[in-house]
Amino acid sequence: MRRRFLLSVFCLFLAVNSGSGWAAVPAPVLKWQHGGCYNSWCETGWYSSPAVADVTGDGVLDVIGSAYSIVALNGPTGELVWRVGSGHDRSESEVENVGRTWPSIVVADVNSDGIEEIVTAHGGGYVSVYDLDGYFLPGWPKRPTTWELRGLMVADLDGDGTAEIVVNGALGSRTNTWVYEHNGALRANWPQLSNDSGYAAGVYNDNSAAGDLDGDGLLELVVPSDVHYICAYTPAGGQLPAHAMYGDKGWGKVGVWEDLGVELRGWGACDGARSERYRTNFAGGAAVVADVDGNGLPEVVATGNVYDCAVGHPPGKYTGVYVYHRDRSRFAGSGFDWRSLPVDTGAPLSESYSQIESVQTNPVVVDLDGDGLREIIFSSYDGRVHAVWLDKTEHHNWPFSVYRPAEGVWRFASEPVVADLDNDGFAEVLFGSWTRKGSYLNGMLHILDYRGDVLHEIALPAAKSSSVSWNGALAAPRLANIDADADLEIVLNTAYSGFVAYDLPGSSEARVLWGSGRAGRVWRQQDMSDADKLAGVIRILRILAGQETVITPDPDGNGRTDLADALRYLQQLGP
Repeated sequence: MRRRFLLSVFCLFLAVNSGSGWAAVPAPVLKWQHGGCYNSWCETGWYSSPAVADVTGDGVLDVIGSAYSIVALNGPTGELVWRVGSGHDRSESEVENVGRTWPSIVVADVNSDGIEEIVTAHGGGYVSVYDLDGYFLPGWPKRPTTWELRGLMVADLDGDGTAEIVVNGALGSRTNTWVYEHNGALRANWPQLSNDSGYAAGVYNDNSAAGDLDGDGLLELVVPSDVHYICAYTPAGGQLPAHAMYGDKGWGKVGVWEDLGVELRGWGACDGARSERYRTNFAGGAAVVADVDGNGLPEVVATGNVYDCAVGHPPGKYTGVYVYHRDRSRFAGSGFDWRSLPVDTGAPLSESYSQIESVQTNPVVVDLDGDGLREIIFSSYDGRVHAVWLDKTEHHNWPFSVYRPAEGVWRFASEPVVADLDNDGFAEVLFGSWTRKGSYLNGMLHILDYRGDVLHEIALPAAKSSSVSWNGALAAPRLANIDADADLEIVLNTAYSGFVAYDLPGSSEARVLWGSGRAGRVWRQQDMSDADKLAGVIRILRILAGQETVITPDPDGNGRTDLADALRYLQQLGP
């Protein structure tokens, strides 16, 4: 009785201090459009999510984005601050871009000098580190390959206080990942894969993730690629060992099959029964390291293209979703069991970029409904956005389809971003969409509630050029406050309308859970977010209450709700 009374008081305290109650989410308002465009046309935007930094030094965040050239745009107005050709810096003039920009722009203090830098990677194999004025830092750029770099991640792998820059190449080789120090020096024992410890091929999306998988305080790298294997490396380039049930193998030698029995055997016949034929290719399959069940231990979440190996790849059958323990065994715990998988999530509408640009199934791993457990959200080539709960099912009105058969036009969706915009304890899911080539239709900005219900759908601005036959936003949006008011904005890199920004009214106390492309793929226990800490509190409250409990945390960290103290207090209640 005492526990239930204390629980009720504590929940009431959190609700009173959460700030905004059950407010509705207002419609977005167009702020500016055609950012970074020329007089009559815009560069084609791909899958690169923009970043933000105070480039102008006025205390307000500006937008840094890239389709081909790299642009800095004034946050409040979208006006051009500076432009530089990809692979070049502002000391050069009259230069050609080295290629398009596939991975998201990264802003980070790579050399630990207290000043942020801009990190980019491009077609032609160039990776660059710039200062906020658009000039190269000493030691940059680098060109590890002549093939396109589609993966870029910045993280302090070895815990020395400076960041490493990780890039992945879209090339026909097992050597697909390079790791550079902040000064441009290639890290010892890289690139990988350079030996027979695993199987790997080209990386055709921004696939890699990082996290402390073995508890040593360092970040390991998880790199899916164009095979039915996933490699996982130590910072020194060695393959992480897999569970003993797989034999004496590392991660990169355990094949990913739909059927666990075939996976444990180590091979499938590619003939006969489905269990012998269905396996998963990770050419565009991205990974995330996250604590899905809130127990303080990381899991690896990945998506990939399940195919019939009796036929070959492509075609795909459906997008597969996987959750692994740190030892590569399939996740089982906290009452959930992923040793058998969710299957047949949706057949492709198309896998031909000549018909419609490809969808990237990047997983977003967040707690949508405030129960302390994380859901897995991803867009797929079936024209839908999926949200999979840990019970391996899609709840409420998920999946959500951007493709409406009655319209007769294929539409695909971008990687989502996620935020509790009105701070009511339940998250909203925001993403862009695009249309089939030759449709002469625009994509949209979509905002859904945590149940997959539509809150707002707004047509994106038209292309500047009249010669394009489709439009939309392939890249994940960016959530940030880019003006002087208290509310968030959402910025999209569109295919033919340049960069576009919308105000999000009423979002001054929003909790951003996943704010840009591939935002949450790096996990280190001591860097747990408030949301992760909250998950631990909720797990205890659920045990005490004997039921699921939804709690809204302090969104701005001002101390009104001291979750750390609350956790210690509840633990002291005893068994």
